[in-house]
Amino acid sequence: MVFGFSPGRGPRGPGGGGLYPFVPPRHDLGVTVSALMSVSADPPLVLVSLTSRGYLAEVLLRQDLWAASLLSSGQAAVASRFATAGRPSARHLVAGVPHHRGPRTSALIVGGGVAALELETVRVIPAGDHTLFVAGVLAVDYVTPTVDPLVRLRGRYRPV
Repeated sequence: MVFGFSPGRGPRGPGGGGLYPFVPPRHDLGVTVSALMSVSADPPLVLVSLTSRGYLAEVLLRQDLWAASLLSSGQAAVASRFATAGRPSARHLVAGVPHHRGPRTSALIVGGGVAALELETVRVIPAGDHTLFVAGVLAVDYVTPTVDPLVRLRGRYRPV
């Protein structure tokens, strides 16, 4: 799963710490994470866990609108791009890959996956060396039930 957001939208205010106090507007960010967990069906809520000292967690503490693109089995290269340390802006990572901005969040959404969600953080929970972000689903951007999900197990992408 790749999630992305555009820090120019939906500020949360000071998030404490202040390791990265300024993010230029419209500087798209994204990362590959191993899991997005459903927390509730009513209201629809999901959860993602990020390393607390990471740049994306710091930015997400100040940013409440974001999107999650659940990748398909044919998108391992996209997942690898977003998982690489020192990666450039997300806009460069999706060059040549179908993508668009979510109408509710303006967040970068990768096309061709299993599904994409537009989200708003509703709760932040410190958990050891990670931070849990609970988000409400604002919109389901797309669902493609005919493709298999991208699955990573024991360090390799595997078929379902």
